[in-house]
Amino acid sequence: NEFNYSSPYWTNKETYAVEDGLEGLNEKQTKLASYWNTPFNKICLGMKVNGATKWIALNYTTNSLHSVIEDGTFKGTTFGRKAWKSLIDDSYLQENCNEEGFNIQGVYNYGTSQWNMKIRIGLVANNQNNCGTCDSCIGFGTSVSGCNDDVRNTTCGNMAFCGNMNNKNTAAFGYILVQ
Repeated sequence: NEFNYSSPYWTNKETYAVEDGLEGLNEKQTKLASYWNTPFNKICLGMKVNGATKWIALNYTTNSLHSVIEDGTFKGTTFGRKAWKSLIDDSYLQENCNEEGFNIQGVYNYGTSQWNMKIRIGLVANNQNNCGTCDSCIGFGTSVSGCNDDVRNTTCGNMAFCGNMNNKNTAAFGYILVQ
């Protein structure tokens, strides 16, 4: 997938597969010039799993989606845990932390392993009362690795690892629309 966390498409002003973006909502990856040249007041996020697409929307005013993501700094959002979970049936998030927004970057050293939870747009959660070692998330543009060198290559969806949630890895096709 071309849109994992470290993909340059999040931070550059280059289009990707423009013709696919002109066909409407399909399952073809695309990035249009509107990513950097369209101011907006509302962002709509959709995830499609097993043929069903679910949406959430939030009032958010900015110059462009590129202007929010390009510099890599965290910017919070207020969708809420319940809204994020509504995107995917049977999604799993731990109970604590619930940090959400743009450019979430958690890198944790744990013993001899390094855990990474990097998400361009999403929410991270933890079983502990802090955001120091999050090991569950839902979002877009992800790069996730955790205990026992568990690396998740899912770029969009719901992931949880370690302990009793070891096998949660629900991939979704993501839609990001602005208005």
